[in-house]
Amino acid sequence: VFRYDAGKDGFIDLMELKLMMEKLGAPQTHLGLKNMIKEVDEDLDSKLSFREFLLIFRKAAAGELQEDSGLHALARLSEIDVSTEGVKGAKNFFEAKVRQGSGASRFEEEIKAEQEEKKKQAEELKQRKAAFKELQSTFTQ
Repeated sequence: VFRYDAGKDGFIDLMELKLMMEKLGAPQTHLGLKNMIKEVDEDLDSKLSFREFLLIFRKAAAGELQEDSGLHALARLSEIDVSTEGVKGAKNFFEAKVRQGSGASRFEEEIKAEQEEKKKQAEELKQRKAAFKELQSTFTQ
């Protein structure tokens, strides 16, 4: 997939998605491409990230993609058979493509940083809840 990442930024934007779909033999209209991205664009940045790419395969595996949609075509025509490989296989496929690009290590670092940030936020929330309960107990005595 990320051999189509012409900008080498670790994302697939609209024009890169257009090229990829053409190469896969399933060209899309401009509106169709925008809708493809919109359907899985969790962070609303108008491009596909690693996480959003995986979401395509999760939705395909769950039967949540319309048969005539561009995302269905992408899942069906990509080099991975989701029915046999599953989401983990899609992840391996994606990561292999990312490693082919020059921005692979930076992209992997961003993923790790995002995961660490989520862990940190969860821990902070846990600590705030504990502090609140402690404070609350002083008022209930």
